[in-house]
This record gives sequence, structure tokens and C-alpha cells, in this order.
Amino acid sequence: MVVSRRPEPDLLAVAARYAADPTGWPVPLRFHPEHRWYARLAVAADHEVWALSWLPGQGTDLHDHGGSSGAFLVVDGVLTEETVSGGRLRPHRLAAGAGRRFGARHVHVVTNRGDQPAVSVHVYRPALTRMTRYRLVDGLLRVAEVAEAGVAW
Repeated sequence: MVVSRRPEPDLLAVAARYAADPTGWPVPLRFHPEHRWYARLAVAADHEVWALSWLPGQGTDLHDHGGSSGAFLVVDGVLTEETVSGGRLRPHRLAAGAGRRFGARHVHVVTNRGDQPAVSVHVYRPALTRMTRYRLVDGLLRVAEVAEAGVAW
């Protein structure tokens, strides 16, 4: 007997579907003056979807996604993603409509370096259970903290 598997959805396409209609999100978009706002929009058997808002200057620490692969799409504004290459952080600017897919070992920093608010949609497969935060010391990644779902977010 042959068992057919449904193909896994393209995570950037999933993000684009949610980004296309923020008014249809199950939670209203908000901005928090002190830190990034985030809310889970959906969870499925094979992935989860999050919305994040970023005021100017807000960003993440250097982190991974605990073995989950993913994608994110900038809905509004401009975000800068920095990834480690050659022992240093290399920036990549993503304006509204731009997105990126990433694998399970992806480590990055995301920041709103602009002067306007930004909004993004993030999709992870499988759902996040942990995230590791890092420090970049002498060109090498050093674990700073392991954050667990349900405890840290």
C-alpha cells in the first residue's frame, strides 16, 4: 500500500497569505512602546504563524529557532536582518513585501532601524518550542540563553 503525503506548504507563501489581510487576524495589531509586540495568529499540525510589530529601534537578540525552519515577510515598514558570515554580522534590508525563508540552523538578529513602525509575519515548522540566544565573541557564536516556549513567550 502506498501512503501519499500532502506536500508541506511553502512557509513564505503561508506568511504572504496572512500578510495580505491583517484585518482578518484573530488578534488586533498593536504596538508596544517598550518592546516588540507579538501574537500567534494560527497553529496547524505542521506549522505556526506569528505577527510581530516593531517600533523604530526595536529588535531581537541574536537567536535561532530551536531547530524549526521558517520564513518571514515584512508587511509594512522596513526591517534589517543580520546573519553571521565570516565571523561578523552582515545586514540585509527588507522593505514591505520582501521576505525570506530559512533553515533549521539559521541564526539572526532582526531590527527596525528605520524611523517608521514595521509589521512582519513569521511562520515556523514545526511550532517553536525553544529559541537559543547567542553572543558573537571574537567571531564565534556563544550560547547566552535557551528560552523555552510557555516560559519565555
